[in-house]
Amino acid sequence: MSTSALQAPAGSQGITEILEAARARLTRVGPQQTKQALERGAVLVDIRPAAQRAEHGEIPGALIIERNVLEWRLDPRSDARLSFTHYDLEVIVTCQEGYTSSLAAAALQDLGLHRATDLAGGFAAWQAAGLPTT
Repeated sequence: MSTSALQAPAGSQGITEILEAARARLTRVGPQQTKQALERGAVLVDIRPAAQRAEHGEIPGALIIERNVLEWRLDPRSDARLSFTHYDLEVIVTCQEGYTSSLAAAALQDLGLHRATDLAGGFAAWQAAGLPTT
């Protein structure tokens, strides 16, 4: 591999910078805050693939929308949207450890879902907090 193939193109960002920018826009919530949000009607969306959910478990009541279709299901303008989605929807995204969920929540904000955020630490943090799992 040539040296030029290893140099980042001008204007590009690494995943660390992209993640930091996404998180700077979010008001991330911990497991207990997520539980309280669910009690008041927020929607928890689990974006993990089926194999990961099968291996680690699930959060009861979480809506399963795998990452590859998330924007289509929650964009109020999309023909593939879920019937309940709207711009003021309080949605909390979770993944296994809280990295991909930050990127996904920022993408939802880009669609206009201004209350989108993610579960800091993901499913692993929820489970470590002793909250219910299946």
